[in-house]
Amino acid sequence: MIIVLKPRTTKEDITRVEQMIKRRGLDTHIVEGQEVTIIGCIGDTTKIDSKPFEVDSSVDKVMHVQEPYKLANRAFHPEDSIIDVSGVKVGGGNLALIAGPCSVESYDQVLEIAKAAKASGANLLRGGAFKPRTSPYSFQGLGLEGLNILCEVKKAVGLPIVTELMSPEHLDVFNEKVDLIQIGARNMQNFDLLKQLGQVDRPILLKRGLNATYEEWMMSAEYIMASGNENVILCERGIRTFETYTRNTLDLQSIPVLRKLTHLPVIVDPSHAGGKWWLVESMAKASIAAGADGLMVEVHNAPENALCDGAQSLKPRKYDELIKEVSQIAQVIGKSI
Repeated sequence: MIIVLKPRTTKEDITRVEQMIKRRGLDTHIVEGQEVTIIGCIGDTTKIDSKPFEVDSSVDKVMHVQEPYKLANRAFHPEDSIIDVSGVKVGGGNLALIAGPCSVESYDQVLEIAKAAKASGANLLRGGAFKPRTSPYSFQGLGLEGLNILCEVKKAVGLPIVTELMSPEHLDVFNEKVDLIQIGARNMQNFDLLKQLGQVDRPILLKRGLNATYEEWMMSAEYIMASGNENVILCERGIRTFETYTRNTLDLQSIPVLRKLTHLPVIVDPSHAGGKWWLVESMAKASIAAGADGLMVEVHNAPENALCDGAQSLKPRKYDELIKEVSQIAQVIGKSI
């Protein structure tokens, strides 16, 4: 249930309505927008009579939310959320341009890529230290050594870092060192991990599961938010379909759908979606045109020799060309880098 208060409602009125809600055994989530204040009622509202609220002098209207996700619901938070990633704003017209190698291979490799990506306009650096791989014989990443390399490159170049957390075992070190903690598609419904992410003070990049519906994806975000961390960014990275020519199928319509359903920023990973470098440019531009709040693109200085996913990585020169075109599209639709 959502209670929309009238414009210019006083703090005393807000407190009074909030106490009315709590006396009925519910928790509250207050969102103060530029025009109106909204109070979300958290808990079992099915047995709550809405009439006492509807007749209150400070209440404009009472709405019942049908969707099971509440905190992530745009009805609870009509304005776009803007997530601050160590000074980089994501959402609300601000584009996140995340770039870097699939896997951290060496300090020199990441440094060279980071310098080139930043020069092209990237504002966040990605790199996999721990890699979830389908085959146990594939390169699994450098682990904590790779994370330390990312931190050293961050000091040298000045880009906040994005990397994937796979296990709660490393949650404390990630909370200390990583600017944006990525949760991969395979962990999207690792609910115990999601609950623990609610206890950290770092923003979370939540990738869509291989076969997840929009509602399942939203409910995973809800786990994090309900546990105390409301700084969540969603990432569409393609879903598994019957098509085998591409790695996954990029769901472009997820962008306008999610912008309708949720206030959380939505970015797109066109590299993992198609699995082929020559698909990245068109899918990246289409994503921004559809309203995405950013891109996560894999960039490698020598993709033919990459230890992981070289086939879907752009060389720095191609990435530079892409960002120039993306910037033009962003300017037309009113987004800024």
